[in-house]
Amino acid sequence: MSSFFAYANALALPENRRQFLKTGALLSGGAVALLAGAPSLALAAEKHANKHAESDVRILNTALGAELEAVAAYQVGAESGLLQKPALDLAVTFQGHHKEHAEVLRKTITQLGGKPVEAKEKYTFPVETLKTQADVLKFAASLEKGAVSAYLGAVPVFGNRDLAKAAASILGDEAMHWAVLRNAVGEAPVPSAFVS
Repeated sequence: MSSFFAYANALALPENRRQFLKTGALLSGGAVALLAGAPSLALAAEKHANKHAESDVRILNTALGAELEAVAAYQVGAESGLLQKPALDLAVTFQGHHKEHAEVLRKTITQLGGKPVEAKEKYTFPVETLKTQADVLKFAASLEKGAVSAYLGAVPVFGNRDLAKAAASILGDEAMHWAVLRNAVGEAPVPSAFVS
């Protein structure tokens, strides 16, 4: 999704320049170097892109692992018998979001030539401390807060800006989960103007 300002600027471009930017933006650095008759630059650009792809795959796999853990955590909450409607419906909805995140991450890792991590056979959750609905919701909120922090740290280190944008989108979803869960237990949904 592009911003209003980017859209407005695109409208101001002459037609031939706008068309060039549309098609030129699709070319990799290596392709541009090859077109310019500089094969050594093309090779260097390709190595640079591969280095970023490897790093991006590692970041994506870390995110995938966290999403799979969240799916498992929400399953524990749903099966605990402690969640009543509408909290149970909320947990199942948020679990669905995490499943969608995991699927997108898995596909992206594969497209980048990486091998996606698998869910662990067993996760260690503090189930002995989950005695009430509020306990389950606070536990889920703590996981969502951790996810917000993790994505916040990952966004600026992606080599591929499209991946950074996609991670920021997931970060926004995780932040909404965190706020809704805080609200559900009677805490201020947005405790401060900034997240960390």
